[in-house]
Amino acid sequence: MVCMRQRRIGTVAAVLAVAFMAQMASAQSTAPAQKPATPAPNTTQAAPPAVQQPQQPEDIPGPGVTTLRVNVNEVDLVFTVIDRKGHFVTGLQQQSFGLLDDGRPPIKVRQFAQQTNLPLRVGIMLDTSSSIRQRFQFEQEAATDFLLQVMHPADRAFVEGFDVQTDVSQDFTNRVDLLDTGIRRLRPGGGTALFDSMYKTCRDEMLTLKQDFAVRKAIVLVSDGDDDYSRSLESDAIKMCQRAETIVYTISTNVGPSRDKGDDVLQQIADATGGQAFYPVKIEDVAQGFHNIEEELRSQYLLVYTPADFKRDGSFRTIYLQSLDPRYSVRTKKGYFAPKDEQ
Repeated sequence: MVCMRQRRIGTVAAVLAVAFMAQMASAQSTAPAQKPATPAPNTTQAAPPAVQQPQQPEDIPGPGVTTLRVNVNEVDLVFTVIDRKGHFVTGLQQQSFGLLDDGRPPIKVRQFAQQTNLPLRVGIMLDTSSSIRQRFQFEQEAATDFLLQVMHPADRAFVEGFDVQTDVSQDFTNRVDLLDTGIRRLRPGGGTALFDSMYKTCRDEMLTLKQDFAVRKAIVLVSDGDDDYSRSLESDAIKMCQRAETIVYTISTNVGPSRDKGDDVLQQIADATGGQAFYPVKIEDVAQGFHNIEEELRSQYLLVYTPADFKRDGSFRTIYLQSLDPRYSVRTKKGYFAPKDEQ
């Protein structure tokens, strides 16, 4: 997996603003989006020149398209913006961001939407290994509460437990009662094959998911991050999640005074896929992690664009999305795998 070197915000913002605006200068404008309710004055950097919002012609993707369109080489990028206090920032406009796909600005931005309400396809992965036996009841209760809050009629979710093997106790459904039954059916015990389980879940449940409309795919992983049984590497599991276009949110069940290597694993998985890692202070706070994920899933942006120099060769393409306002940071996936044409 290729990671872009971090640079100082001021320099990156300037470079991205110039490159992004050069590609968008010819786009026609539409009504401006709503501005943030309480923006703080920026005393360190002048506001970047406005990038005009592209008009949406008839071929702009709508509810009847898939997440990554193979035929027209468009990318749907879902992302979250937070301020320095970790609060979600909504109401920003397209010109507030700069984007590089594989080191180059996109040819065209086709759609920009705020607070997207795309249907969710969510997987709940609960660690059922022996190491979390005493914490398992809290995981179950918090997972059910999360589903009660997050599920809308168009959403679907599945429930899975994992130790040395995976156990999908309830496949995709929008019925919370069935999902709750699946959660209650899980029992802890055994070793931990975290990476194998993530790899298999993204391959079998997410990569093969066929939809006739755009959806957001996410996994909520509740675990201590330890792995003592997998044949797959952490990098293998992450790559499969990226191929499946799936965001992974992780909730640690470690409640010690300091983070251990398992927590670092959970952080790396979340960062690589555009999710977030949560570290409850006590096990009863696991529910707060679920609540934060629910809030984030309803406070996101959608950017649809055509990448430059796109090759259908199966290669990994890096994504670098930057807020041009240094007060805000963007959380999204590190990249994606281009589709590969069959020979």
